[in-house]
Amino acid sequence: MLSAKTTRRIALWATGATSLAALAFGSLYALDRAFPPPLPEKLTISAEVLDRDGQLLRAYATPSGHWRLGVGLDQVDPQLVKMLVAYEDKRFWDHEGVDLLALGRAAQQFVTNGRIVSGGSTLSMQLARLIEPRESRSLGSKLKQLARAIQIERRLSKEQVLERYLTLAPYGGNLEGARAASLAYFGKEPKRLTVSEAALLVALPQLPERRRPDRNPANARAARDRVLGRMVTAGLLSETEAARAALEDVAAMRLALPSLAPHASDTALRNQPGVVSHQLTLRKSVQDGLEAVAREAASRLGPKISVAMVLADAMTGEILGEVGSASYLDASRSGWIDMTRTIRSPGSTLKPFIYGLAFEQGLVAQETMIEDRPADFGGYRPKNFDMSYQGDVSVRQALQLSLNVPAIRLLDAVGPQRLTARFRQAGVTPQLPANEVPGLAIGLGGVGVSLRDLVQLYTGLANGGRAKALRDGSEPGTPAPLANGTILEEQAAWQIADILAGVKPPEGAAKRAIAYKTGTSYGYRDAWSIGYDGRYVLGVWAGRPDAGAVPGLSGYVSAAPILFEAFARSGLPSMPLPRPPAGTLRTARADLPVTLGRFSTASELPAVAAAITEPAPQIVFPPDGARVELGASSADASPLVLKLQGGRAPFRWLANGKPLATIARRREATWQPDGAGFSTLTVIDAAGRAASVRVFVE
Repeated sequence: MLSAKTTRRIALWATGATSLAALAFGSLYALDRAFPPPLPEKLTISAEVLDRDGQLLRAYATPSGHWRLGVGLDQVDPQLVKMLVAYEDKRFWDHEGVDLLALGRAAQQFVTNGRIVSGGSTLSMQLARLIEPRESRSLGSKLKQLARAIQIERRLSKEQVLERYLTLAPYGGNLEGARAASLAYFGKEPKRLTVSEAALLVALPQLPERRRPDRNPANARAARDRVLGRMVTAGLLSETEAARAALEDVAAMRLALPSLAPHASDTALRNQPGVVSHQLTLRKSVQDGLEAVAREAASRLGPKISVAMVLADAMTGEILGEVGSASYLDASRSGWIDMTRTIRSPGSTLKPFIYGLAFEQGLVAQETMIEDRPADFGGYRPKNFDMSYQGDVSVRQALQLSLNVPAIRLLDAVGPQRLTARFRQAGVTPQLPANEVPGLAIGLGGVGVSLRDLVQLYTGLANGGRAKALRDGSEPGTPAPLANGTILEEQAAWQIADILAGVKPPEGAAKRAIAYKTGTSYGYRDAWSIGYDGRYVLGVWAGRPDAGAVPGLSGYVSAAPILFEAFARSGLPSMPLPRPPAGTLRTARADLPVTLGRFSTASELPAVAAAITEPAPQIVFPPDGARVELGASSADASPLVLKLQGGRAPFRWLANGKPLATIARRREATWQPDGAGFSTLTVIDAAGRAASVRVFVE
């Protein structure tokens, strides 16, 4: 047994040792708090713009000029992590920042060989060097690095240490991080790497400039092969796997990082400053295809000409692809200007909405004859694009041929104010000269709209008459849905689609079942083509951003081929155009009622007009917007009594564009609905004057 004196001595020594340990620990803790590592909560990384599926569209360099993309362990191939740990720090998961065994081995090798054989640095120590570059390779710098590694591991988990290393490690030039390196050298995200690619990414950070594969491919290959050999020794690879990987060539050139959708990306960064990751509604494959088409088309069209496109989902309003210019960096084409948002003259692209309103009001059917001859509308004398006239044509032919005089005849009848009111309902406000009211010239492009505006209007044609507000995700907030959005009634929208689907495609165009319209602005400054199927709307603009004239530029010759090619290369499936709504017909000319056989206004029938003393017809029952209970869902539904005032007999009634069976001379008629829901009732008198109401039948 120990004596009492010995016991007291041991107790004193233990107390002293404990006190010294506590003092040392307290001092280290105080030093740790007083001199923390420069370890920001969030690293400064490149801003990036992603597509709807999370794929990288565009990245921006950091303020220091480096490509440093954020990366998580779930974004890299697990094989890369295993190879990195096995090569750089095999006891990474066990030590506390410093591997004493590795340091001892390195010191012994240095003494034995008189030179550094292995460094003994852990990944935590390497991270310390990355966040706080050392000024020299002195012993003091090494000791500081050891201390920093311990501090880092007190603050970060092992996974966080790996993530920061994989974000900050140098890979040559201004590339930092495994993700930027993988995109630059392999053209892909590091989620799935080959064995050879993973080995190269492990080897590069040690001597990034000497081993850059684009400048020193022999050094890069040798370094990669050393990693592969070490992986065989570590048991991560078989000799066969390593030998097969060694046969692969290393990347011989550095690729540009993705740079798609520059205008939308710039807008997102402006609208959401400080946000690192922005997600747009675009789809990368669609965007890539559209940008390639725009570049090739602009090259064909000639110098200084640019091309812009917007492709949207008509059901949601989400933009899947948008090209602001043929080439963002092409100064000769003013590529920095976003021509999807620039206000220009739309040419004839608004004509379908004029015809749609005429269908709504029961003024015409597809086979109604209309004059294409010189006409004077209060001093406004429109002429056709080719300065010739077709004489009598059907409404269908007039729209398909984009004849100007028939369009203005119909606009004069439906009213320019009503047309622009529908545009505003669809969320688009056309720009007119100061203090001017809408006039007939808007039917031929005498108004300002953007490509995005036009595509938004055309979503209504593709979506049963209801337009959707466009959005691409670059907006500062979620755009509010349109309060109404109705630009045409469903039956009228179908009639327009049926006509435009019959327009002849450009020669040599890829086959695509779409309805489309072209337009050319005054002076050959803008060429337009906008088309849609049952789901997608694509608008194309071509011209000079400075609004200079381009002789020979036209919608059909210049823009329409781009439209068909862009649809084909978008990769989107072709969706069938909608079927006709209930009660909607394309009536043969022989079956048209007499009032729809030929479109004429009262002013064009002087004999009739002189004899007319009655006011224009007005439907007094049912009132516009009424809900009428008829038991429409039952087999014995009641008919609806229709009453009107004014007008000149005989009267032709139409329900949803379909003429009723008889022509009435009385101001009262009956209509048997074929089901519940909204219906449009129209009456046309002998002078061609019309009135309409919209009711809901229950």
